[in-house]
Amino acid sequence: MNAPGTATISYDPQLVGRKERTVVKLSPAKMIAMVAVVLVGLALPRPATAYCDTLDGPVVTDARAALAAGDVTPVLKWVRPADEAEIRAAFAKALAARSQGEAAREVADRWFFEALVRIHRAGEGAPFTGLKSGGEVDPGIAAADRALQEGDVQHLAERLASRVVDGVRERFVRAREARRHAGESVAAGREYVAAYVSYIHYVEGIHTVVGATASAVHGH
Repeated sequence: MNAPGTATISYDPQLVGRKERTVVKLSPAKMIAMVAVVLVGLALPRPATAYCDTLDGPVVTDARAALAAGDVTPVLKWVRPADEAEIRAAFAKALAARSQGEAAREVADRWFFEALVRIHRAGEGAPFTGLKSGGEVDPGIAAADRALQEGDVQHLAERLASRVVDGVRERFVRAREARRHAGESVAAGREYVAAYVSYIHYVEGIHTVVGATASAVHGH
């Protein structure tokens, strides 16, 4: 019986050429570590899918609340201290324009949203290509944000960790099987090399990213 929160992956002995089953047990801590592989990819600047670029993302949501309350404070956390003065000035202009009627309010709000997101993205070292609709959000980013809002990451961590485990398992099985036949011909040998490279690079990438992520977190 496995400990609570532990996932077990069993390899088919017929596929991997072993008499016994190879079992991998994943503790919650290890699952979280492997999830970092996916999360780091999501965290990279991607103009087309960055959640903060969307009209229903957290940046614009805070901007709507700030404009409605007439208080810029909720949005200041999204920009660097050096950019705070620019955001305060833009906010004041937006508030003044909003008093000119419904049409002016819509234009002012949109202008402020774009200014805020642009400055926020610049602080991340990422480009801004305009606000996106909610439908353009990467599903992984939406799932990560939803887990944070709900206060429960377990389901997300297990689902993403399972995908990483499946990726390792698939490449391992393919490389192990190809290795058994590598000496039969040059073509078979090349098939093994291709499978081996795919397997090694995949695992290497996981170790590299997880290690970099851990260093960045501890350094921060």
